[in-house]
Amino acid sequence: MGMYILIFVIGAALGVIGGFFGARQYMKKYLQENPPISEDMMRTMMMQMGQKPSERKLNQMMTSMKAQARKAGK
Repeated sequence: MGMYILIFVIGAALGVIGGFFGARQYMKKYLQENPPISEDMMRTMMMQMGQKPSERKLNQMMTSMKAQARKAGK
């Protein structure tokens, strides 16, 4: 009986640890692929600041944000 309890406790601990690291990796990948700010949001912010948002400027800003997110993740 004691052996079954020990196996259950070890299995539960491994499941919790594996689930934590799996969820952590999933969220890192999700945030890298889908940054929390979109091009439409950036366009709106630039218009509110009085700048005319060109596609080139938006693409540069999105690229730099993604590069910065990759650096922060490593």
